[in-house]
Amino acid sequence: MSQSILPQIKKAAKKSLKAQNGALASVNAQLEILNGGLFAEGELPYFKDKIAPHGYAPLKPKKLEILQINVGYMCNQVCEHCHVDAGPDRKEIMTKETMLQCLEVIRNTGAHTLDLTGGAPEMNPNFRWFVEEAAKAGIQDFIVRSNLTIIRANKKYYDLPEFFKKHNVHVVSSMPHYTRGKTDKQRGDGVFDKSIEALQQLNAVGYGMPGSTLRLDLVYNPSGAFLPGDQAALEKDFKKALDEDFGIQFHQLFAITNLPISRFLDYLLASENYEDYMYALVEAFNPAAVANVMCTNTISVSWDGWLYDCDFNQMLDLKVSGKIKHIKAYNEEVLSNRDIVISQHCYGCTAGAGSSCQGTLA
Repeated sequence: MSQSILPQIKKAAKKSLKAQNGALASVNAQLEILNGGLFAEGELPYFKDKIAPHGYAPLKPKKLEILQINVGYMCNQVCEHCHVDAGPDRKEIMTKETMLQCLEVIRNTGAHTLDLTGGAPEMNPNFRWFVEEAAKAGIQDFIVRSNLTIIRANKKYYDLPEFFKKHNVHVVSSMPHYTRGKTDKQRGDGVFDKSIEALQQLNAVGYGMPGSTLRLDLVYNPSGAFLPGDQAALEKDFKKALDEDFGIQFHQLFAITNLPISRFLDYLLASENYEDYMYALVEAFNPAAVANVMCTNTISVSWDGWLYDCDFNQMLDLKVSGKIKHIKAYNEEVLSNRDIVISQHCYGCTAGAGSSCQGTLA
């Protein structure tokens, strides 16, 4: 790692790294760390060399199942672990023109799942229009990833549960823990209470209730430099605690490993946990998880229409390989023959039981 970078690294604050002019706001600085140090010196194997003996050189896509669209990096929260470096100061927002290009692809894709993410996707001024138009495409599973607190952030968002219900949106919500202390430590003071209120609102309109077709799933990320525990056990604990303490119901819990990029990488370096965390990821490498990593069945679209193998590659500006790189030139057949772009952060998706936006893999 460049010695010029280290003195500039600070613990995550109330602003995004970009707004702080932080060293790690630069994707080149992040890639320098991920490709250098432990890996360049041979202490740990590069990801490409780790997967090669298992027949994944190069890593290739399978049938496209998920079209994930990031409609903007603006968010009402500044979470310590955020790989998007989202926050209120981020102004990158998908325009209606790019949304129209996305809608054309949604109508013609072979994918069965549409996954809208951010930032807080609801903060895009054209979010509701986009959801209404996308819902008309009749895609099988229509996901919106919500941080929950946006529902309680301002009166204009209070009716989101009813809006989601009207369009049969599958709500996937961030919930770091079922306790106030651990949640607020990761996401900021007051986040837990607002999240509980939002979940109760969603339950009130039918989301997450036993037998309901209105899907409500939660996402758990570890609050520190460690891998998530067993997803099934975590789900059991979350369901028991949230039901007993607040009467809250939900369907599934997805346990997602924090990847060493953006603000979580900043945290790892500031807390001097980076090397230990990378060792933990590499030592927990599971070849069985490689077969199902989300980049093999997903295309990620950025707020400005560029195409990526996954949301994490998007944040490192590692665009898809080949000639088709933007939504306006989208060609599913051509993209299905690409090589997937990888780097050392990919260890996060293949550690232990594996990790994806849909939870564990193996």
